[in-house]
Amino acid sequence: MKRAALYMRVSTLEQHPETQLHDLRQMARQRGLEVVEQYVDHGISGTRARRPGLDKMMADARRGRFDIVLVWACDRMARSVRHFLEVLDELNRLHIEFVSFREQLDTGGPLGRAVVVIISAIAELERSLIVERVRAGMRRARLEGRHIGRRPLDVDHGAVLRHRADGQSISQIAKSFAISRTTVSRILKQDGQPCSKGCLQSPPQLQENRQPFPAA
Repeated sequence: MKRAALYMRVSTLEQHPETQLHDLRQMARQRGLEVVEQYVDHGISGTRARRPGLDKMMADARRGRFDIVLVWACDRMARSVRHFLEVLDELNRLHIEFVSFREQLDTGGPLGRAVVVIISAIAELERSLIVERVRAGMRRARLEGRHIGRRPLDVDHGAVLRHRADGQSISQIAKSFAISRTTVSRILKQDGQPCSKGCLQSPPQLQENRQPFPAA
């Protein structure tokens, strides 16, 4: 007899999982399954990434606690098509079957596995179309002369140099202009400013400035 796990989810605290539980238990009896675990996410919306019940079920699946998962509907378990396929893929790698009551989807049979392949292909096509739409939008923006990506910082280089000439440190200048110290250093370097205060001289320069030793 195969060991079955039941997973149920309701979106609000006012809803109750008893209806789902009744249908799933009845389906388990019809299939001759032994229900060994029940997992419930109560008051968890469909878009929430963290689901304690589902997380515990997947952890128990990795421990080999059951052989088949029964859910009332596919959207009760997964928050998106991608998430659904990720869960199915992991269950498949663990050799655990998946059955949905409402959709009559059963990965234990050839038809169910074929449906999963079709869903995967559609999801991949959807991702490809989204990528292509984004690329087309970027090409159109370039042709229209619009800027794409992060805009460059609008910093008055002359003002930065004047602040530096007044004796301000790089940190003080960065704070005044709300920019990073790296940006200030780059502006100073572009203008050929000397090394900032506190910088160590290079070894050759130290050697040149050192007083000669008295002759022995």
